Amino acid sequence: MEGKAFVMDSTELKVRELLKEVHVEYSPTFSKLVDDTVSTIKTSIDKIPNDFKVTADLASRFVKDIGADKVEFKFKKPTLIKIGGSYSVLSLARPEINVDLIIRLPKECFHEKDYLNYRYHAKRCLYLCLVKKYLEMSPSIGRVEWSTLQNEARKPVLIVYPAAKLVEVPGFFVRIVPSAMAIFSIAKLNMKRNNIHNLNNGTALEATPIYNSSILEDMFIEDSEFINKYFLGWKELREALILLKVWARQRSSIYVHDCLNGFLISIILAYLASKQQINNSMKATEILRVALNFIATSATWTRGLYFPKEGQSNVTKEQKMQLKESFPVVICHPSGGFNLAFRMSRIAFTRLQDEAALTLRCMEKCRDVGFEEVFMTKIDYAVKYDYCMRINLKGKKDIYPSGYCLDDECWRLYEEKIHNILSKGLNDRAKFIQVTWRNTQCQWSVDDGLSVLDKEPLFIGISVSTLEKAFRMVDIGPDAESKEEALEFRKFWGEKAELRRFKDGRIAESTVWESEQGARHLIVKRIVEHILSRHLSLSKENIIAFVDQLDFSLLHGAGDPISYSGSLLGAFDVLSKRLCHIEDLPLKVSSVQPLDSAFRFTSVFPPEPHLLANEKIESLRLYKLVPSCIQPLEVMIQLEGSGNWPMDEVAIEKTKSSFLIQIGERLQKMWGMTCIATEDNVDVLMSGYAFRLKILHERGLSLLNKEIGNDQAKQVPTADKKLFIHSQHASMINGLQSRYPIFGPVVRLAKRWVASHLFSACLVEEAVELLVAYLFLKPFPFDVPCSRITGFSRFLRLLSHYDWAFYPLVVDINNDLSQSDEKEINDNFLLRRKAQGGNGQNVGPAMFLATIYDKASEAWTGLSPNAMELKRLVAYARSSANLLMKLILQEEIGPYRWECLFRTPLNNYDAIIILHKDKLSYPQRLLFSSEVHHGTQVAKGHASTYFQPFLLSKELRGRPEELKTRLLVDFDPSKCFIRDLEKEFSTTFRVWHDSLGGDVIGLTWGESYSSKKRKQEEVVDEEDNPCKVLKTVGEVGKGLVSSIYFLKPPKVTS
Repeated sequence: MEGKAFVMDSTELKVRELLKEVHVEYSPTFSKLVDDTVSTIKTSIDKIPNDFKVTADLASRFVKDIGADKVEFKFKKPTLIKIGGSYSVLSLARPEINVDLIIRLPKECFHEKDYLNYRYHAKRCLYLCLVKKYLEMSPSIGRVEWSTLQNEARKPVLIVYPAAKLVEVPGFFVRIVPSAMAIFSIAKLNMKRNNIHNLNNGTALEATPIYNSSILEDMFIEDSEFINKYFLGWKELREALILLKVWARQRSSIYVHDCLNGFLISIILAYLASKQQINNSMKATEILRVALNFIATSATWTRGLYFPKEGQSNVTKEQKMQLKESFPVVICHPSGGFNLAFRMSRIAFTRLQDEAALTLRCMEKCRDVGFEEVFMTKIDYAVKYDYCMRINLKGKKDIYPSGYCLDDECWRLYEEKIHNILSKGLNDRAKFIQVTWRNTQCQWSVDDGLSVLDKEPLFIGISVSTLEKAFRMVDIGPDAESKEEALEFRKFWGEKAELRRFKDGRIAESTVWESEQGARHLIVKRIVEHILSRHLSLSKENIIAFVDQLDFSLLHGAGDPISYSGSLLGAFDVLSKRLCHIEDLPLKVSSVQPLDSAFRFTSVFPPEPHLLANEKIESLRLYKLVPSCIQPLEVMIQLEGSGNWPMDEVAIEKTKSSFLIQIGERLQKMWGMTCIATEDNVDVLMSGYAFRLKILHERGLSLLNKEIGNDQAKQVPTADKKLFIHSQHASMINGLQSRYPIFGPVVRLAKRWVASHLFSACLVEEAVELLVAYLFLKPFPFDVPCSRITGFSRFLRLLSHYDWAFYPLVVDINNDLSQSDEKEINDNFLLRRKAQGGNGQNVGPAMFLATIYDKASEAWTGLSPNAMELKRLVAYARSSANLLMKLILQEEIGPYRWECLFRTPLNNYDAIIILHKDKLSYPQRLLFSSEVHHGTQVAKGHASTYFQPFLLSKELRGRPEELKTRLLVDFDPSKCFIRDLEKEFSTTFRVWHDSLGGDVIGLTWGESYSSKKRKQEEVVDEEDNPCKVLKTVGEVGKGLVSSIYFLKPPKVTS
């Protein structure tokens, strides 16, 4: 209980700090700025002469595009100008600091029937045009821009920036919003009436509830007394409103024109207060919880929200019926039959409810009541949705065949049309589909009319229900006997529809999306492209789906090597059975476990079957390129128990080697398998693969399986510790991969990114696997990722946003950790941080990854990354995450576009070593050839003739036994070179490299990343001293090094 109370207290403290940060203080200087700006606006409007004749010429294109006539009027000054919005209820929240200024349009400017045919909207716009013209004459006004009310192009508003600036409120502006109080009869605007008569195309006039509500909104916009009476005297309610604004603004999927805004949030809170569901004794966080729970679960939404009756202004049953029939979500204004939520769509409300429910679960399950996840995490479309798409509709005239503005605007109708098509096409594959066209976000002016509002692309976000459904290759339609349904099916799918007989004998219409295993993630993209092209006449060039843009980084030559995983697992299965069937060993093999990441589908480059690693070698003349290297795959063996093992660690290892050699001999004798024995390893060649056998000593296993003290732990040989930890990790990750099939591809992208930016030495592949595992086990504030790009994007965000200095990252794959385990992990974390703080140097490991088998974070992050390496890693991750967002949400940028995510900037190193590409052991893995355009070249070398990555044709002649001797197992010249550099120059520079086949090595001088003081004799006293060091490096890598560039000298510190 004490711990829980402490968590609540610390969360309340964080909430207090957040409120201080986002709440705008009404200081005398800010109040004066507001008053002065409002006064300037009033003065400018007063200068407009009464009875000034206003014609359509002020905004001719706008008037023409909305289809209005009879729009001339004589100008009259506003009957009222007053401040409204959040400023009036003391609830402004940063960063959007603005004041709504409501100007009441005079009734004399309108005819009693101007509610018809968009005349009101046209006159409203012309009135603002004249106001803008006079505002721009004032020296106290910096600039005046156009915007819209909730993305509704037919209702423009003015954004006024004062010339005076105030540091405490950067970007402050006043938004001028017209009011139409008492101009028209409310009865004429009821939801059953049609007020756009030019919609009559020979058919009966349909009701125009959205158009009518658009006018009613202006008629009721001044009436905020029902809000003010709750907020002005209730500090906690205002704070809850600010917190809810922060929560909503962080979520692009709900803070949008067809869903939620700050005004609707205040309405919901006022409703809860009017129904006594919240009270004055509650804290702001408690009110927040009640509001979220109400949004997520309340049955009241099905009936609609109606404020308690006050006086005569109650809503009749007929009005309620009209509202319910006209709108999916109803929040009725207390004064009459007007729906404040008339823009909210049914699907948007479902999204809102889901987001509120997810937030509540997040608050329940996350650290500090989910403070970081709820308030501090930006949830853009690109990280929320599994599949994101941009549709370019610029110049597409069939969007508005009947005009720009009908009952609703043509852009909103097009959103709905696309949503309906996608819902029908994707069916149960999709959990949520969001179609959003923020078409008035760009710099727009009413002078340009409405035809220019197709510049911004339309955005589609899709969350899949399950991967199994998303990757389904056959969709079964209606039976052949159902003629009408079958005809409708064929009409929708076109040439993709086909009649098939299924295994159960059923004959039905169907669509088939044939796809290889590694390309199943493209099925949703193919479906969307097909149905949008068919029904909207869109070319595929205008449908940009973000699905496979990063797949190029996983290719090995022409294809993805993951396709060979089936043959690899088959080969391992055969090997495992053969090992267990060996009889004449002192101790029988009791179990076999694969350890390599290739077996769990998380290796970036799982090995392809090698021609020389088969039991029988076919003719090699047909093959042009036969690799000379093969990577071994670790396999762990356990033997039967015995008490005769030696006690000495060296003797144990020698005994293991003896066993392995005997095993190799038996395999060779019984099944003709080739075995290669060295002092350290025994490799078995079979079915095109090289399996490296390792034995876990039973005494080490028994000790490690128990709760062991330090004395006992010391008795366990180091090799056994490593093997045991590897086996635990392998089995856990393998289990996770079976639960989440997309986990493997996301890990592979993450590993490729880490290596491409030369972090291979800092972050081992097991650590990357655990980081990605954390995204799947604790996805909040999201759902579990179901696509490669989304998972990769969240990996980058985790690296860049996690608070590594103050929290351990705990990965509990099988829910094995008890409270005492978690306490032990936290204690270990605090001990490490205390030790690092005590020695005054930040050179120890800075990332703490804890698991059930490694509670002290010693296995994968026990030595690195240190503080400086982690800082660099975080910076690169943040930069890549931002670039990924831009690529998805905006136009593709830069000459390399997506490739930039895997191109590391070489100017961030002090020296660069370029390797000969044709001397890399796997040249096909090279993503890009590195080029250096800065610095000084200090060394240049010729390629060696001793090593070739591919066997020459003359080397492919001879007997099979001879050919196998030419196969190099686990040979990588670049790794040998890096090992030599780290050994010879460990105090001179830090080596940054790509373990997956890069042709560049980065060097940073030791003094540039550690805080060690130079000794006097180490001070650089010769200008070319670093160059001499680099030339020596060139000698060490002779034959492999192509060139070395010197970029920056060492920093000399006293």
